[in-house]
Amino acid sequence: MNRPGRHPTQLNPFPSSLTFNLPGQLTPTEPLLPLTRPAVASPFLPLVFFFPGLLGFAPIWGRPLRLPRTRVSPLLPLRFLPVWLARPRSVAGDRGWWRMEKDAEDAAAAAGEEEEVVPIGTQKHDPAWRHCVMVRSEGRTRLKCAYCGKHFLGGGIHRFKEHLARRPGNACCCPKVPTDVQETMLLSLDAVAAKKKRKLSASTNVRRLAQQDAPSASNQVVGGGGTESPIHMIPLNEVLDFDPTPLQERPPVAAEAKTSGGRKKKKAALNQVSTPPMALQTQRQQLLQPATPAPHTNPLHQVVMAVDAVTPGSLGHAGFDPEQVSMAVGKFLYDAGVPLDAVNSVYFQPMLEAIASAGGRVDALSYNDFRGHILKRSLDDVTSQLEFYKGSWARTGCSVLADEWVTDKGRTLINFSVYCPEGTMFLKSVDATGIVASSDTLYELLKSIVEEVGEKNVIQVITNNSEIHALAGTRLGETFPTLFWSPCTFQCIDGMLEDFSKEGAISEIINNAKAITGFVYNSSSALNLMKKYLNGKQLLVHAETRAAMNFVTLKNMYSLKEALQTMVNSDEWIHFLLPKKGGIEVSNLVSNLQFWSSCAAVVRITEPLVHLLKLVSSSKRPSMGYIYAGLYQAKVAIKKELVMKSNYMPYWNIIDWRWHNRIPRPLHSAGFFLNPLFFDGIRGEVSNGIFSGMLDCIERLVSDAKIQDKIQRELNTYRSEAAGDFRRQMAIRSRRTLPPADWWYTYGGSCPNLTRLAVRILSQTCSVRGGDRTHIPFEQVHDERMNSFERQRMHHLTFVQYNLRLQQRQQRKVKGFDPLSVDYIDIVDDWAVDRTAMFSGPAEQPNWMELDQPVIRITPRELIEDEFESFIEGVDAEMIQGAALGIQEDDGDSSCV
Repeated sequence: MNRPGRHPTQLNPFPSSLTFNLPGQLTPTEPLLPLTRPAVASPFLPLVFFFPGLLGFAPIWGRPLRLPRTRVSPLLPLRFLPVWLARPRSVAGDRGWWRMEKDAEDAAAAAGEEEEVVPIGTQKHDPAWRHCVMVRSEGRTRLKCAYCGKHFLGGGIHRFKEHLARRPGNACCCPKVPTDVQETMLLSLDAVAAKKKRKLSASTNVRRLAQQDAPSASNQVVGGGGTESPIHMIPLNEVLDFDPTPLQERPPVAAEAKTSGGRKKKKAALNQVSTPPMALQTQRQQLLQPATPAPHTNPLHQVVMAVDAVTPGSLGHAGFDPEQVSMAVGKFLYDAGVPLDAVNSVYFQPMLEAIASAGGRVDALSYNDFRGHILKRSLDDVTSQLEFYKGSWARTGCSVLADEWVTDKGRTLINFSVYCPEGTMFLKSVDATGIVASSDTLYELLKSIVEEVGEKNVIQVITNNSEIHALAGTRLGETFPTLFWSPCTFQCIDGMLEDFSKEGAISEIINNAKAITGFVYNSSSALNLMKKYLNGKQLLVHAETRAAMNFVTLKNMYSLKEALQTMVNSDEWIHFLLPKKGGIEVSNLVSNLQFWSSCAAVVRITEPLVHLLKLVSSSKRPSMGYIYAGLYQAKVAIKKELVMKSNYMPYWNIIDWRWHNRIPRPLHSAGFFLNPLFFDGIRGEVSNGIFSGMLDCIERLVSDAKIQDKIQRELNTYRSEAAGDFRRQMAIRSRRTLPPADWWYTYGGSCPNLTRLAVRILSQTCSVRGGDRTHIPFEQVHDERMNSFERQRMHHLTFVQYNLRLQQRQQRKVKGFDPLSVDYIDIVDDWAVDRTAMFSGPAEQPNWMELDQPVIRITPRELIEDEFESFIEGVDAEMIQGAALGIQEDDGDSSCV
């Protein structure tokens, strides 16, 4: 009988016109397999004729063949080969059974009859199962493509995977598969093929090594009488088996002797090496004697030696199993509590490659190794790199960064670092819990850090923006007249965005957008559907801070507006997600044109500030010299969008209060003045604030009055392009391409004193934001219960860890962003939180195993869009002239009212 769910061509690979009987036996009344299918030429028929053991039965006789006890000559099927070659052919037979199956699939897909969805079992772990639906129609189970609707009757998940990968061969190519899904399937197919190839290579190497070792092993165990070693005839389990059954009565050995081609030779060899029952029993008893026999006469020892001879190390990479390696690394991370984010380190892949290059078995390093000589060597490596940074401080100057933060236990710590264009160097972490409460104690702390770095090297000290920090910074500037105190620009701009998000109209739009993302990111069906209609893109994308996340997400959602509207109008959404709790409300929001127009307005208002925040936190080049123009650009965008003065002034007031709340910022004014990108703006009239800031920098950063006068004359030369290389066409073109400090190095030779000042100003950063502090034991360093030696060791450990993090800012690849991950909860905030409690309808029970694993592409940082290049593209002559004059002069314009 046909088994259900199998095509007849899969059951019987033989033509119905061919029947064979074993001579001298009766034809069975009911054959094992029915011979009623159409005459189809199976491509496997020659294999079955010549190798009947492949299927476990004898098709030429129509009844089972028990191969373990019966051996058939391989030449016997040659008698029936002419009959098979003379078989009747048909059109269907020429096309092959696989072509008939494809026709059946096309017919099933075209029929459009009612289908019953069959749930896919939880044991289906292949990634292709997430992109298909199992349906039952006409009593048969099929796989249906989730993108093009193609039906698959056979071939398994591997054939469906080839369909998604658009790899021609066993299946047609899917015309609608997303690009990221296609890449995933291609990688999966390549991994499967590589695994099979490695297994085949490993087995080949094992056989080759076994053949090479067999003669030497037999020579070692041959006695004086020339008797062969029993290791080749007695398996290991029989050596350890103490059953007194004689050797010649064991069924496997007897069967092998009877079914061999050369019976006499085999039998003679068997009689030669076989041992009488009593002798065999004596030999087994000798294995239990306290005195171990010599290695050359111990079969067990020979077996162990044979096993040791074929180790993974001897096979090289042939025995490599990626799945086994992945599980080993995963178990280590899970057991040790190592953050899963650790695999994003730039040192993770080099570690794996170093272990793989060692070959064989790598000796495990101990706990004391990592606390001892490895830490000492790492400390030496990091220190040598930092010495290179120190060498540039005298030339470019440096900024002292005081990154202040509060731990989970409420302790206030300050991480002091030193920035220069070559890189950022972490100095030390200070417990400032009782220091930041007073401006006097904070001043003393800042003063000690400046003295440690060197007064002549420091251009500015950047701290938080509180009143206590402003008082301490002002006093620090009085003590050291050659440096500035500056509040953190990154915190200022982030505060502006945070205040913007609290404005009534903007806050309401953000909450509506959060309702959409909260519904989508808490439903497996909605998430998988989103990836389908958005071509693998996410609604939530990475941002610098929680405040920036609001406006970056709004911009991204607006860019995906059409795809979202198509998704909520699809049949899948209407049938499966619309009845869910919150489905109707989300559909109405996505279809609301007023919501999208409001999103567009908010994006246009806040985009310049969001871009400026990315520019300030970038490590590609110093940001000094761009902030002044960036704030002007933000104000212009707000005024252009809101038009009425009563509408845009609240946002302007937020910017002014955050920027000018503490003290003026002469370094930013001088940076704008000296930035060659804005050269055309300073040739004419310049606002008094900008020029005053430039003069303040000359007086404070240059202590020699004669050099100050020279800089004043060279400044006039620079503005008029009267001498030197400033007039060269190369210099004019390079204003938009070279970093400002490099431009002065290249073309400022005629003004050496001004060039030195410009380089020291334009080489500074504007933010205290450093590397990632997570999972570094800063707080543990300040535990008073710690031994003095251990405290010093912990200081060195944090010194190495944080400096490696800071160096990664230059090298690090941008890791994939998963908005559902707990690693990003501080930035994503409540954008992925379920908000369906306020709606009516049945709620969905979450199951993370139903989610499609995101295809995360790790991209080198140098391939990502440069924040500075995109900023420079938006700079034009009108913007330069307006920034030079100052936007505040337009406040009284009647057109703004």
